[in-house]
Amino acid sequence: MANLFMKKDIGKLIADAGDPNVEGSGHGGLKRHLTALNLTLLGIGGIIGAGIFSLTGVAAANYAGPGIVFSFIIGGVLCALAGLCYSEMAAMVPVAGSAYAYSYATLGELIAWIIGWDLILEYAFGAVTVSVSWSGYFVSLFRKTFGIEFTDSMLQWTKGPWEQVAFADGSMHYGIWNLPATFIGLFVAGVLYKGIRESATMNNVLVFIKVAIILSFIALGWGVINSMNWVANPDATGLASLVPVEAMSTRNGEDFMSYGWPGVLTGAGVVFFAYIGFDAISTTAQEAKNPQRDLPIGILGSLFICTVIYILMALTITGVVPYKELGVPDPIAVGVDRIISLRGWSIEAQKTLSFSVKFGALLGLTSVILVLMLGQTRLFYSMARDGLLPWFDQVHKKFQTPHKATVTTGIFVAICGGCMPMTLVGELVSIGTLLAFVLVCIGVVILRKTHPDIPRPFKAPMANLVGPLGAIACLWVMSGLPVDTWIRLIVWLIIGFVIYFTYGIKHSKLRNGGK
Repeated sequence: MANLFMKKDIGKLIADAGDPNVEGSGHGGLKRHLTALNLTLLGIGGIIGAGIFSLTGVAAANYAGPGIVFSFIIGGVLCALAGLCYSEMAAMVPVAGSAYAYSYATLGELIAWIIGWDLILEYAFGAVTVSVSWSGYFVSLFRKTFGIEFTDSMLQWTKGPWEQVAFADGSMHYGIWNLPATFIGLFVAGVLYKGIRESATMNNVLVFIKVAIILSFIALGWGVINSMNWVANPDATGLASLVPVEAMSTRNGEDFMSYGWPGVLTGAGVVFFAYIGFDAISTTAQEAKNPQRDLPIGILGSLFICTVIYILMALTITGVVPYKELGVPDPIAVGVDRIISLRGWSIEAQKTLSFSVKFGALLGLTSVILVLMLGQTRLFYSMARDGLLPWFDQVHKKFQTPHKATVTTGIFVAICGGCMPMTLVGELVSIGTLLAFVLVCIGVVILRKTHPDIPRPFKAPMANLVGPLGAIACLWVMSGLPVDTWIRLIVWLIIGFVIYFTYGIKHSKLRNGGK
């Protein structure tokens, strides 16, 4: 049984990453192109999007009400603890694979496999979730902004088979396939296939545009906020008045959670998905020019910027639109339409603002999908180089990208985006991410004990306190997620164990002397 916890030698792990001071030096043929600015923008590209453009509405309508702002604060504090631990690990062990690679050196192969398999939930299924939201904004842009009517049969091709579509006569029917979600998954995979420099350049442009549009939305919406929309509980005073108390609508015929502070906690677990872009930065460590310095800057810088924007956006959207109306795939589109109505603008101004914000949402969600799929391909690459997965470590001779991992990820996201509902996948992603963060926070403390002499370009302050607090905080938020989400996580982990014990354990290069 002890062999299940074989650990990689950290010194060899760092050496295998290549010399960051040598231009183009990267483990296995990956090129070092990314600067601190690129990494920060990748973080912002991955973080800002899902939380603002999709899950904010779902979490507010179904769990936290206007108290969603508390959910974002909880998520931001929690991520700050995990981000400090990630920064220390990423700077100390600058290799592709993120928490998977760190766990291999601290907790052993079995735990590394668990966290690697778990991160697939975060990156691949995260991209699926956002692609479904992208589809919602795509349809809203064409129908409400351009005035292009979709026939009933066309609408069925914008929803998966488990989601309902309202026909023109008011009747509800199930969708057939979400074609826009499939399209964006394949498009992003094509960009990633071409190269890391092209991917980073595309992300930079998208980030600048979407941040400018988001700040404009906040500025315009702030002036027409109705503070009564924040009063979800008239019998309470102060901050508690933002938190609803009524029972949540049933799911599967049972009330499994109520509003109030438990609802805020559940909301934090759901919107926590919105923060996962920062750890995707660490998967590009072997493509960063100066990973020891730039990775902590990218991780912590993007986290701080995005947390502030999330809080402002949560206050704005719930102040403009009653929280019960936000349970849709495109809550910001609903907010834009409400701002236009409240301001009484001309038709021309309405069309301009509506197009700008909804198009910005599309760009923003595109950058999130790009960063998450980038993280997934690098995770597959790292696990395959260790022998735990087949052929994903092969690098394209011309583009110098893990092309087989990219193609596989693109096909997976395209298929799942076409048929899976957003809410179900989003909750699964959140619990997978939280579990990964728990292990990273624990790993930092373990490495401080077992390898105290390894150079640490960035050291998490009070690691023996920050690490355990981060792990406990993540477990606390996990405890607020629905029981069915825990069941899906267990099923996913069982599938992972089957793959590990039938393939990974036999092909592990660590077990075979590095061969």
